[in-house]
Amino acid sequence: MKNILGIDIGGTKCAITYGRQEEDRVEIVDKAYFHTADVTRTINEIKASVAEVMQRNSLTAGNTAAIGISCGGPLDSAKGIVMSPPNLPGWDGIPIVDIIREEFGIPTAIHNDANACALAEWKFGAGRGSRNMVFLTFGTGLGAGMILNGKLYTGANDNAGELGHIRLSDFGPVGYGKSGSFEGFCSGGGIQQLAQAYVKEYTQMGKKVAWCTDGDTSRITAKTVAEAANSGDPLAQEIYRTSSEYLGKGLAMVIDIINPEVIVIGSIYTRNEALMKPDMVRVIEKEALHLSRKVCRILPAGLGEYIGDYAALSVAATIEN
Repeated sequence: MKNILGIDIGGTKCAITYGRQEEDRVEIVDKAYFHTADVTRTINEIKASVAEVMQRNSLTAGNTAAIGISCGGPLDSAKGIVMSPPNLPGWDGIPIVDIIREEFGIPTAIHNDANACALAEWKFGAGRGSRNMVFLTFGTGLGAGMILNGKLYTGANDNAGELGHIRLSDFGPVGYGKSGSFEGFCSGGGIQQLAQAYVKEYTQMGKKVAWCTDGDTSRITAKTVAEAANSGDPLAQEIYRTSSEYLGKGLAMVIDIINPEVIVIGSIYTRNEALMKPDMVRVIEKEALHLSRKVCRILPAGLGEYIGDYAALSVAATIEN
């Protein structure tokens, strides 16, 4: 058994997690949260919170194996530098790994949040035991991480796995700054855009939408549409059918190119698998190579809504001391 620590740096909040790892299992023992502020205050709060968690649990540099950091990209994981993430203003070239390693004297590493979640699902979740796995976030946006031949693959400069940027159609909802992108069709923001367009069409034709009676499409969310679809609303089901079909198109490309054993999908798909899986599978069966398709399992995230708690710990768990 070894003690590991995780630091999750988010745009609105940060979390410090203490876990005990034993082979392919990790037990979360303690957590601390605080709101993200400017760079200097946030780094000082990270240091203070890590120190507090360590003191509370009698952890030292001698009995703590590693510290893992999960943070939105772009970043340079090899050098441990955060490089101007859009959700972290002011984090321009911050050598966060060196800062934490020097503060606590513990081996430290960083990966972007999608890669950290991929590691979590591979080591402790639905992808456990596989050697080739792709993880898709399918949350506010669509990020991805890839495990190839038993190792996290990050590419030439940490930009591997940006599947959300692939254009699946010349027209469609905007994601990753590109209309008709994978993220445009398969993310919370993309489903919201689809719903707004569908509702506008309906209302202009004089039809009523039960889940948007006042016509204010700005209040529509992916959750709103999912609840209506699961209640049998035909329009909401059509919106999710569209997203599911494009999910199938994108995954067929992934299956043909990567040939993974497992594709794990988080957040919105995890909560709505029964709604999305039939149309997704139908398109994959039509588009993907048979030999690659038949060896690939597509699963909801095994860690469910708690994947964020495991992500940074998983970065720590993969550090070779």
